[in-house]
Amino acid sequence: MRWPRALATQLLLLQIGVVAATVVVGSLIALWLVREQVDTEYEQRSLAIAQAVARIPDILEAFDMPEPAKAIQPIAEGIRRGSGASFVVVANAEGIRYSHPNPDLIGHRVSTEPQALTGQPFVGIEQGTLGRSVRAKAPIFAEDGRVIGQVSVGFLIEAVDASVGRSLPLLAADLIVALGLGTAGSLLLARRLKRETLGLEPSEIAGLVEQREAMLHGIREGVVALDVAGRVTLVNDEARRLLGLDGAAIGRRIDEVLPAGPMREVLAGARPGTDEVVMSGDHVLVVNRTAVTVRDRTIGAVATLRDRTELDGALKELHTERSLAHALRAQAHEFYNKLHAVSGLIELGRLDDAVGLISRTALVHQELVDRIRERVGDPTLAALLLAKASVASDRGVDFRLDDDTRLSADAADPHDLVTVVGNLVDNAIDAAAGTTGGWVEVAVADGAEGVGIRVRDSGPGVSAAHEESIWQEGFTTKRGIAHHGLGLALVRQVTERRGGWVRVSQNGSTEFTALLPASMAVG
Repeated sequence: MRWPRALATQLLLLQIGVVAATVVVGSLIALWLVREQVDTEYEQRSLAIAQAVARIPDILEAFDMPEPAKAIQPIAEGIRRGSGASFVVVANAEGIRYSHPNPDLIGHRVSTEPQALTGQPFVGIEQGTLGRSVRAKAPIFAEDGRVIGQVSVGFLIEAVDASVGRSLPLLAADLIVALGLGTAGSLLLARRLKRETLGLEPSEIAGLVEQREAMLHGIREGVVALDVAGRVTLVNDEARRLLGLDGAAIGRRIDEVLPAGPMREVLAGARPGTDEVVMSGDHVLVVNRTAVTVRDRTIGAVATLRDRTELDGALKELHTERSLAHALRAQAHEFYNKLHAVSGLIELGRLDDAVGLISRTALVHQELVDRIRERVGDPTLAALLLAKASVASDRGVDFRLDDDTRLSADAADPHDLVTVVGNLVDNAIDAAAGTTGGWVEVAVADGAEGVGIRVRDSGPGVSAAHEESIWQEGFTTKRGIAHHGLGLALVRQVTERRGGWVRVSQNGSTEFTALLPASMAVG
């Protein structure tokens, strides 16, 4: 049957019927609701009294006395009579009473579980020596933070029942007024609904939802929505592409659709933070996860994925340029120092020493430049090695180019070559910089299988426990530096993507070796 009325009118009629039914049913459950409310009020009242007693200085001081009960019993009984509570019981960390309305029970263990001795307050309904009561228990803390006892405050059920009886006349009046107010409220709600929906009917709202879906799946940023159980509720097209997911991911837990690793940790919320840089296949992604809260209740989370692979490549190129600029600054600084030394020698009349210093300086620098220019045909890699040599010199590390270095101009993809060599050399310089007489040695040579890379350093080496972990994305032994732990993961990804490999060994020094095949691996 098709309803001709507008949505707001349908809802108005439905709400009036619901309100009427609610009043009838409400009369049956009203007493139970009032009782629950009164129980809660007495629980909170008991908790407030218990926490106040637990902070009384005289009671805290009494715990250090030979007979604490003599000092605590009068205080507790005075508070009990003043507050109208049925009992105020103070006990030590073993649950032995120091106060009780029945003095004969002082010195005996409490009759209920001393939950507050764990350091957390407790409220509830329990059966005690005086009968069934609504009670609260609060821990007593010493100055050093230790829990030294608890305070239990309660009201007998008979007192609570009396409070419920006094509420019944008012409750009956509320139920009578509810029907009239509910009907008026339904009318106002129907008008508000029409205003909030801009006068749209269900078919028009459905059209807007369809447009939202089309827009969500058309944007260039990946979006993944999860419920509180970690199940995937939405994945747009870009997220499927970046994460390699299919339509079967909807409704499944995130740990069922993604392998273990940083990406799954971020999406599952195990790795909090903003703008987390993680890898997914060949993609470098910036991931942000935000909890979704509705009416103070978390109903799930939404994660956005931004592909910064191309940006990362541009940043690497920028890093190379900055490295060159840094190298030039380091060389200029070194040049000024040598120039001042030469000037001083000339002023002292030691011309031969000045000439010798100039010759030695020019010879050492030019020798490295000549070796790189003669042995490294790729201009990008040659510039990178010169920049790294200057950085190493600035950090007090001796940079060496191995005699086995022989590389033609078109031996390998410059981008992959710079990624592998740059990351390995950076790690080697960082390791060697912390040692006395530190040095780094680089060898790059092309052969029948491809380009072989070897980087050695005098650093402390890689512990046996970390030989596998160093290749994992996010793992790093460096502290206080954001987004570290990608370098060696990128090296392994680049080499394996091209069908090559990378290894680490310890033989008097730390040695990383890698192979970059000349052509991309197939399959």
